[in-house]
Amino acid sequence: MRKKKWSFGLLVLSVAIVMTLAGCSNSEKADGNGEKGSTLVFARGGDSVSLDPAIVTDGESFKVTQNIFDTLILFGKQNTELEPGLATEWSTSEDGLTYTLKLREGVKFHDGTDFNSEAVKVNFERWKSGNEEKFYYYNSQFGDVIEQINTPDEYTVEFKLKRPLAPFFKNLAMSPFAIASPKALKEQGDKFGDHPVGTGAFKFSEWKRNDRITVTKNEDYWNEGRPKLNEVIFTVIPENSARLNALKTGEADLIDGVNFSEVESIENDPNLKTFFRPSLNVAYVGLTTNRGPLKDKKVRQALNYAVDKEALLKTFYAGEGQVAANPMPPVVEGYNKALDPYPYDPKKAKEILKEAGYEDGFEIELWAMPVPRPYMPDGQKIAEAVQSNFADIGVKANIKTYEWATYLEKARLGEADSFLLGWTGDNGDADNFLYVLLDEDAIGSNNYTYYKNPEVHELLIEAQSTIDKEKRNELYNKAQEIIKDDAPWIPLVHSKPALAGNKTIEGFAPHPTGSDRLDTVEIKE
Repeated sequence: MRKKKWSFGLLVLSVAIVMTLAGCSNSEKADGNGEKGSTLVFARGGDSVSLDPAIVTDGESFKVTQNIFDTLILFGKQNTELEPGLATEWSTSEDGLTYTLKLREGVKFHDGTDFNSEAVKVNFERWKSGNEEKFYYYNSQFGDVIEQINTPDEYTVEFKLKRPLAPFFKNLAMSPFAIASPKALKEQGDKFGDHPVGTGAFKFSEWKRNDRITVTKNEDYWNEGRPKLNEVIFTVIPENSARLNALKTGEADLIDGVNFSEVESIENDPNLKTFFRPSLNVAYVGLTTNRGPLKDKKVRQALNYAVDKEALLKTFYAGEGQVAANPMPPVVEGYNKALDPYPYDPKKAKEILKEAGYEDGFEIELWAMPVPRPYMPDGQKIAEAVQSNFADIGVKANIKTYEWATYLEKARLGEADSFLLGWTGDNGDADNFLYVLLDEDAIGSNNYTYYKNPEVHELLIEAQSTIDKEKRNELYNKAQEIIKDDAPWIPLVHSKPALAGNKTIEGFAPHPTGSDRLDTVEIKE
């Protein structure tokens, strides 16, 4: 593998941010009453794309919106069990076609307007009537299933569906379905993502692009006693090493994207502590199925045999995780335990390429992620490792990359031959992996490989509409068998992401979805 070249621009940006943050180190943070530790600096690898949770898919955006907005239903502290949020209770009719929620009373949006059933209806109507590409989460999770939304009274919402939707309530707990202020939506229009207004524990204060986002305590938050912090500053430090250095020098309190090789040294530092996010993710190489040689299933299978996933796990994840066999992790209900990963077998890969008519190989682009993600600690280096594996079977992969938002958009439009990406589950349901990432309905949204198989589609739609857990699992097991054979992905790793923070941090519990609520976090000097 060739050595990674430092980007001068990223180096300058990292140094500049660290110098800027030096003025707000832990020892100097104080609110108007002189209380120390009231500001948390959370350093991350990339900036948010937008702060409108309804139109984004990237984790860096949800990392912030999760704390500005609330959803109707919440996930548990470190699991995807359902708990009351803006709704206090919910129920389903016997025929599975009517879903009713009772709403929390006395809640206000940050702009002072009331939260009620009409506000919920406005949000759903906005998502439902919006551009399908822009509101891809709504369309990927609900599509045209919601037929009618009724508001029998100020604090009751009733959804009438065309067919049963098994993950309906779990979908409502997902970050994209946070409830926004109808007044702010109307006033801000397309600028709402720059001026977000929710009911969450923190209010939006300021956004300096590619530098920092600041949110401040919501004094009127409905969940009594929260938040503990007065302010959270989400900063951008692209390089993992620079981010860790900011933590060590006290210029940041909490960081993600920790290199697994650094975990031992962090745990041996008396001033620091590590946190591990429960695994609900997958890292993969996407093989765009309608481009060049990748149109051939045999070629895609050969590339699967070519990649040494065990070596990737050992080298880049310090063994913290497991090699992936399926597009979703084993903790998800419906995982097919009978399927094994494609073994590392370059000889077999060459044989299959010969059968497909590519004995002399071919040339493609391989896109490397420009930012670290929980499932992909170093996109450039992992791309170089995959590039080397491909070269061993005669496939020349030219590595390219783009700025993060551009990368996602161009990949969504199907412009990559092959690309590195991953997914952190939003709700712990198989539907959120298989249907969202690999169904034909998701082409143009999260199905970046443009994979399409009518049989898989039928299985996934039937599973969505099936309440019986055992039957759903059978359908998902069959879908995974077909997907493995079609090989639109090279599943790589299910990681156990590491974060690190100052030893004074208490109450932080990384969530498996990657969207962390910071309302219980406090800094104890």
